[in-house]
Amino acid sequence: MIRVLLADDHAAIRAGLRMLLATADDIEVVGEAGDGAVAVANARALRPDVVLMDVRMPGTDGVTATRQIVEEGLSEVLVLTTFDLDEYVFGALRAGAAGFLLKTAETTALVDAVRHVAAGDGVVAPEVTRRLIAELSAPPERNGGGRRDGPVRPLPADLTPRERDVLAGLGCGLSNAQLAAELMISEATAKTHVSRVLAKLGVTSRVQAAIAARDAGLA
Repeated sequence: MIRVLLADDHAAIRAGLRMLLATADDIEVVGEAGDGAVAVANARALRPDVVLMDVRMPGTDGVTATRQIVEEGLSEVLVLTTFDLDEYVFGALRAGAAGFLLKTAETTALVDAVRHVAAGDGVVAPEVTRRLIAELSAPPERNGGGRRDGPVRPLPADLTPRERDVLAGLGCGLSNAQLAAELMISEATAKTHVSRVLAKLGVTSRVQAAIAARDAGLA
């Protein structure tokens, strides 16, 4: 079972999410939180696989809560938002969230997103991922060619050639399945490579790795 914690300051939204997730026989809602501080406390106590995190909450907001949860390794975080790619979403993704989903998403999309995040995948569509990564990694000014100004950030010296290929794929927003097809390896092997790349980069999410790929000129 995939254990899920719901974090939203509106009880009606939490009830709706609980109802939608109840349609999946492999997902169990193990707790709820009405603000970020409670979300962190409940994540520590319950150790869910996925936290569905609203980013706009009173008190401790979802960005701060996401950062604490990710830094402590308590759970994967899937951001829920009413807005497409606003500053709160950017902040949560910088803090290590695995991806984001609009609150208007259909039941199937919500369930699939939870499953993907629990499995270690991101959940942002590739075309949106490219735009997102470009926004997160863009400097204040770009040169005429559209590349990042200034020196290219070096990658860890111990990245293998295959891991560099995987990182380049992450920079293009590829899922584990797409990486496997692109590199002609199994999906399990792709997942292992992704985990090693994240560890070597010292990051906690695929989005952060994708930003590193962009910074290094791989994507």
